[in-house]
Order: sequence, then structure tokens, then C-alpha cells
Amino acid sequence: MTKPLNIGIIGCGFMGRAHSNAYCQVNHFFHSDHRPVLKACCARPEEKDKLEHFAKTWGYESMELDWHKLVARNDIDLIDVCVPNVLHRDIVIAAAEAGKMVVCEKPPAMNAQQAEEMAAAVEKAGVANMVSFNYRRVPAISLAKQIIGEGRIGRPFHYRAVYNQDYTISAEVPQGGMALWRLDARVAGSGVTGDLLAHSIDTAEWLNGPIKKLVAHTETFVKERKHAESGQLEPVTIDDACMFLAVFANGSMGTFESTRYARGRKNYSTFELNGENGSVFFDLEDPHILQYFRYADPATGRKIEDHLTGWQRIHVTNFEHPYMRHWWVPGATIGYEHTFINGLADFLASLDGGAEFHPTIRDALRTQQVCDAVLESAKIGRWVDIPG
Repeated sequence: MTKPLNIGIIGCGFMGRAHSNAYCQVNHFFHSDHRPVLKACCARPEEKDKLEHFAKTWGYESMELDWHKLVARNDIDLIDVCVPNVLHRDIVIAAAEAGKMVVCEKPPAMNAQQAEEMAAAVEKAGVANMVSFNYRRVPAISLAKQIIGEGRIGRPFHYRAVYNQDYTISAEVPQGGMALWRLDARVAGSGVTGDLLAHSIDTAEWLNGPIKKLVAHTETFVKERKHAESGQLEPVTIDDACMFLAVFANGSMGTFESTRYARGRKNYSTFELNGENGSVFFDLEDPHILQYFRYADPATGRKIEDHLTGWQRIHVTNFEHPYMRHWWVPGATIGYEHTFINGLADFLASLDGGAEFHPTIRDALRTQQVCDAVLESAKIGRWVDIPG
């Protein structure tokens, strides 16, 4: 018999919808001793009408207009943080001190110092916690992790990551407010570095190990934008674009690029890892495919037959592929929303005595440290070492 896990979610925007859907669906497809219950949702008083619609749509039992009250409620087991980055630290620490489990959107904080404080708080309280780097739960990316772990790539030489979008090219797009807070450094902390490259960095270190050092450059193409709330023209202080070179601890070299000024790219996130015995390539806009180049047999080190070499497209929908036995028949793909369900399923499994869940806030602190190093390097124009 399942036991209820009472959810209190803060934020009723895009990520609030993605997380709510996961809570609603996870027990339909994955077995768990825990059953999420949508107990309460929370937003600012000025969003009351939007929150009422959100609560009705997803079936939340109650609402709060002050996150402090939500955290203090005795009938809440887990606090889910889906609000702008500037609020993450205070909410997570308060939730941990109240003995609540924590789910937090990425990036975990405005900077590494805040992320360290958050990690210390959840660890002191001993509460289960997760950060929603949901792309780890894309089956094709999980398959890449499996292939690398099986030694099929061999010694890594190069890692390349790109994360490009195009939605802020127009100088008429405002900054700030509930819709475009990611363009306001006071609320977001950074631009594409924290919003997009944080995903690329988390995936890179998950697949290829820690980054040892890097050198970066950032650019802000539109220097001033109207603020959505004040209507005043204000300087833009986030990075519109970022590129950096990296050296991994395993000796491989990395290149990372991200921009919101790539006309035609909507959510173009790719990575490629080249090794001595093979390579893998993934494109988030083609998420059910993992491209794999096999050069040598990992068991023998012997080169495969010449007529069998070449890139192969693996359609990651078979039951033996990560997560796919829980979904549809082979050949039927899953989508973006399923990555949150897969991640929540792993989190619930860890509560049931299964494998330890990652990434935690402590894991995400590492990504935050790399993001901070990127911004610092861009500021000083030199290589920056990453803490070990």
C-alpha cells in the first residue's frame, strides 16, 4: 500500500506545470511505496488569479500567498522550488530547517556561496533533496552514460557542447517581470551561463568527469532594454552569449558555446564525446536518437571490421534502453515532460531504499562553481582553476 507524500510547490509557471505533471503521472508508470499528493501551491499575492487557475488545473487542494506559511505547514512533506533563482537560497534553507524534503529547479542558486549554504542546510537537516537537471533523465543521454561506463568510448580526447536559442534577438524584448526574469541579473544571477550552460556543464561532468580549468568570454549584444515592470530603459547586465574552453581532469579538452541569438535555434542542445575507441553524439531537438561511432571492441581493443565502421543512429525506445520499459512499445517515443517523471521516479525509488539519488544540491554546487568560474574568467580574461 502506498503512503502519501504531500507536495507543496512554490511557483505556478512553466516549471511548476512540468513538475506538477510529474507528480500526477509518476505512479501511473513507475512502482513506488510513495504517492505524491498535490497538497498546496504557492505564489505571490499579485499572481492570485493565475494561482487559482493553476490549482484548479492540476488539482492542488489548497493555496498559499506566502511561501513562509507553506514551509511552516505540518501537512507538507516536500517543498518544490520553481521560482526565480534569487529566491532559491532562502526557501531551500527554510524548508530544510523545517524538516521538509526539497526539490529545487536549476541552477540551484545565484552563486556558489549560496549553493554551499543550501547544501550545508539540507545535509545538516538530513532531508532528501534533488535538483532538476532533468536532461540526465533523457533516455538517450542515459544510454550515452551507459556506453561510456562500459568502456566503449575508451580514453576521452574531446568533449563539445552547444546550447543555442533565439528568443531574445529583438531589441524590443523587455527584461524582468514574471515572464522575462531570466534577462534580469538581479533575479537570475546570470544569463545563458546559468540558464543554459548549467545544463551542458552538468551533463558534461556527469559523462566525462570534472572540469579542471577553463577560460571564457561572454557578450551582451543588446546593451539596454526596457524593464517589464518599470517601463524604464535600463542596462542589460546578463550574458546573451558565452563560450569557453575547458580542460577536464581526465586530460580531455572541451569546448562550450551558448547563445540566445542563434536565429532558428529553439532549444538546440548538443554534445559530442570523442574517444580512442568510439564517439557519441546527441541533439536535444532529436531526443530519441543517440548517435554512436564504434571503432574498437572494448573487450579486446581490436578494431572492428572496416565494412562495419560508421556512425549508427540508435533509436532509444526499446525496453532494454534506460527508462523505456516503463513507457510504450518499442518505436514509440517519449517527450520532454517524461524526463521530469523519470527523475521523480528515481527520487522516489531512493526514498524506498533504492539507489542514492543524484544530482543533489551538493552535486549541483559543483555545477554552480563551474558557472562562477566561467563568469570570473570572462571578467578577468584569464584561465581559472576549478576547486577540486
